[in-house]
Amino acid sequence: MNHKTELDKIYQKLKDIKFALDASSIVAITDNNGIVTYANEKFCEISQYSEAELIGSNHNIINSGFHPSSFFKDLWETIQDGNVWRGEIKNKAKDGTYYWVDTTIVPFLTPDGEVYQYISVRHDITTRKEHEAYIERMAYTDPVTKLPNRNHFRKWVENQPIQPQEVVAVLYLDLDRFKAINDNFGHDTGDAMLKTVANRLKECLTESDFISRQGGDEFIIILKNNLSEHAIQALATTILKQIRLPYQIDDKQMSTSASIGISRQAYVSKEWPSITFIESIMKQADTAMYHAKRNGGNQYCFNTEDQNILLERNYQIDLELKEALGRNEFTVVYQPIVNLKNNKIVGLEALLRWHNKKLGFVAPNEFIPILEENGMIVPVGKWILATVCSQMKVWQEQGILLQRICVNVSPMQFKDKKFIHDLQEILNESLLDASYLEIEITEGTILDIETSSRTINKLKELGVNVSIDDFGTGYSSLSYLKRLPIDTLKIDKSFIDDLDRDGEIIANTIISMGKNLNFRVIAEGIESEDQLNYLKKQKCHEGQGYYFSKPIGDGEITELFSQLG
Repeated sequence: MNHKTELDKIYQKLKDIKFALDASSIVAITDNNGIVTYANEKFCEISQYSEAELIGSNHNIINSGFHPSSFFKDLWETIQDGNVWRGEIKNKAKDGTYYWVDTTIVPFLTPDGEVYQYISVRHDITTRKEHEAYIERMAYTDPVTKLPNRNHFRKWVENQPIQPQEVVAVLYLDLDRFKAINDNFGHDTGDAMLKTVANRLKECLTESDFISRQGGDEFIIILKNNLSEHAIQALATTILKQIRLPYQIDDKQMSTSASIGISRQAYVSKEWPSITFIESIMKQADTAMYHAKRNGGNQYCFNTEDQNILLERNYQIDLELKEALGRNEFTVVYQPIVNLKNNKIVGLEALLRWHNKKLGFVAPNEFIPILEENGMIVPVGKWILATVCSQMKVWQEQGILLQRICVNVSPMQFKDKKFIHDLQEILNESLLDASYLEIEITEGTILDIETSSRTINKLKELGVNVSIDDFGTGYSSLSYLKRLPIDTLKIDKSFIDDLDRDGEIIANTIISMGKNLNFRVIAEGIESEDQLNYLKKQKCHEGQGYYFSKPIGDGEITELFSQLG
């Protein structure tokens, strides 16, 4: 009686353990060949197979194909040696969906030490794995374009074996003037454009190519197929063409272009880690991209030693510029603006010049873009306005009477919150009547019609004139011009240079359009008598260029004015 009672207790205890396991875990038993001999209800639920379908089947009925064969080889070696195996396994349900289980497999041994069955106890961790995958995607995926990000880029490079003499190419791509799109249309519009750019780039590449967004409007493409220089040129040309296609975002159609820097190198040393090698040619591609952008953008450029020298010079320019204003290294020169009807000087355009003790005379097309990049253009621009207004007042007191003096204002300075306030202070301090000052802005500055219109109206309230510089090279349309209180259109020098070709048609159109809208029209870059005669024939109002005078210092203006004024 006592013996039976003891057995009943043991049996009840086993039933309790089984009940607890079945209620909390996915349980399966297989024989030593992996044939399923028991499957509990939770196993049937998660696998979506019935008990009848599982019993007698091989355990690999739920194999997802996710794990390599080496994974299961290690698993089997462990449990066949009589040891417990623990790990996480991705399985496939009957309907083709996948699930993850935290698994413990316990081998059962005969008295002789031979395995006769295995019991696996699993717990569903699918939700946890999904959360982990989401966190990893967030860590390695750019949220805007869904492309790999910087973290993913580094991980990819570290896991990419590069063979000796294998040729790798890096394309460093940066959108041209993308900041203007963000500033004028908002970041939502900018993000929408970036998504489209990313999709277009992916369509240009093969599965073996790698692309990532480095941040902002920069993208990295890595090509590992030993491509020839000619093949890379063809790819870069295709990419540029795709980027230039119009973008329809909400009710706006807009466009952009790209600058691409390219570096193509052979991997010559196994001792050089692949990440170091890739980062090295990526830096070279970045230098080439900068060179392409400085040359006007919308082009690709391969890295050369000359570019590396140029980059070092730009670095030196940037360093010296930061102290140039405090060291009084800037000067202003003036180029006359002439009435083409009577050849009289009616105005001057103020132009910035820089002479540095270390670098000597630095050309404006070298240092002005760097001033804009490092933000120094705002304080320097304020200094130019103060200098020019004071000088104009001095000339007036000397009896040199000009209709106006023109000052270029950068987009960054024009959008500065203190711009109007600073200008008003300068006019007050110099005692110059605002009607003698003309502010020149480029077409790109007025992309955001609402904001630019407010600033231009404030300028007009002060009495300041406003002109559109380099007209015809940017974004402007007739609808913009009709809505803005502009006084003057300046025809870009490039059209005057090409009067024997398409430039003649464009110049005629701008002159005619300007007259119809009651704008003053000025032609820049007049260098020959033929150009002057043509513009006079078209009844262009005014002109400037080396035909009349190069830009000269304020001390030379008096003498020149006495000759032509």
